[in-house]
Amino acid sequence: MSYPPFYEKVEKIKLYDPLAEFLGSFDDGLIKFKYTNIVQMAGHSCPTVAGAYLMTLAALKELYKDELPVRGNIKVEFKEEIEDGVAGVIATVISVITGATKSHGFKGINGRFARTSLMDFGKDINSSARFTRTDIDKSVDVYYDPSVVPIKERQQALFQKLNQKTATQSEHEEFKKLWQERVEKILCDYDKYYGLIEVKAIEADV
Repeated sequence: MSYPPFYEKVEKIKLYDPLAEFLGSFDDGLIKFKYTNIVQMAGHSCPTVAGAYLMTLAALKELYKDELPVRGNIKVEFKEEIEDGVAGVIATVISVITGATKSHGFKGINGRFARTSLMDFGKDINSSARFTRTDIDKSVDVYYDPSVVPIKERQQALFQKLNQKTATQSEHEEFKKLWQERVEKILCDYDKYYGLIEVKAIEADV
């Protein structure tokens, strides 16, 4: 299996999963997600999939600081309904990493390790997603705007030709290269693009 080399440069997401430790799935319950794992799950690499990965990475860094994030202790909320736009794609990526689901996930063992009711949609928020640590009720809003990473005119022109089925094989190869170059900028150079990803802590009500 071959893929763009930058997939291996993307920062990995490490978590502790108490369910995995309980069942002996991974030594000490430690799980490491690579961007390659997410692409395999989604079946493609695009700004939406990359954004969901990046949002999760940024949110967990802010919520846990120097601690290891705990899979199954993270609630995620969206302003969109799951059927809206790309909300379902984003939610699926985040669900794979955090374990959070709305109703279809793991229901627990004798009241422990439940993953359902940890994801919700149609919430009254303005961010791209809200992540909450359920153990200490600490939340952050995450904002993701891929439009700040410009699309090359050549990529747009080639995309049109592909849709019209008039592109040559070499043009298709060029398009794929340009497409993944933009994804690489999102994932590997995000600190160079103001407004691409932003995390804001939510102040607790006094």
